[in-house]
Amino acid sequence: MPRINLLPWRDELRTERRNQFFAAMGAAAAVAALLILVGNLTFGSFIGHQQDRNQLLQSEIDLLNIKIKEILDLEDHKERLLARMEIIEQLQRSRPSIVHIFEELVTALPDGVFLTKIKQNNTRLEIVGTAESNTRVSALMRNIDKSEWLSSPDLEVVEVKTATGSGRRASEFTVYAKTLTSKKSDQKEGEESE
Repeated sequence: MPRINLLPWRDELRTERRNQFFAAMGAAAAVAALLILVGNLTFGSFIGHQQDRNQLLQSEIDLLNIKIKEILDLEDHKERLLARMEIIEQLQRSRPSIVHIFEELVTALPDGVFLTKIKQNNTRLEIVGTAESNTRVSALMRNIDKSEWLSSPDLEVVEVKTATGSGRRASEFTVYAKTLTSKKSDQKEGEESE
């Protein structure tokens, strides 16, 4: 007689397969969770390391910015000092020229001309005075034009006034001239010093 198994073996097989499936799913989920955890830790470590490097670079950049600012301040200070030195050198070079200018004014001054004011602004010289006549003012301008230290005389104002009491006429004038550094005079001084 044949044996017939009436037990629900298919249900048991199905239950066993379902349990194996859920166990495999659980194992896969655990492996996936473990991989995600390891990935997060690894990337977190990379990010932390990169942030440390970025922080180090930022601190170095800040230090370099401070040094650059100090260098720029030093360069600005250096330029101001150089400008001051240049002004001092110009004053040192022009110091003897004022003596020559006064000497030229004395030699250029014709008889009958009296100076009341001399004012220098850079290379422009303002000469104010009185003269017995306009001819004397013209002679002064010609003498200035011939001078080695003065050039380009320009007559600004001539006013003829009569002095009360003496009845004498006088011309008040303003003449502008340029001051020069004469090469001839510089050469003469160089030859004299030798």
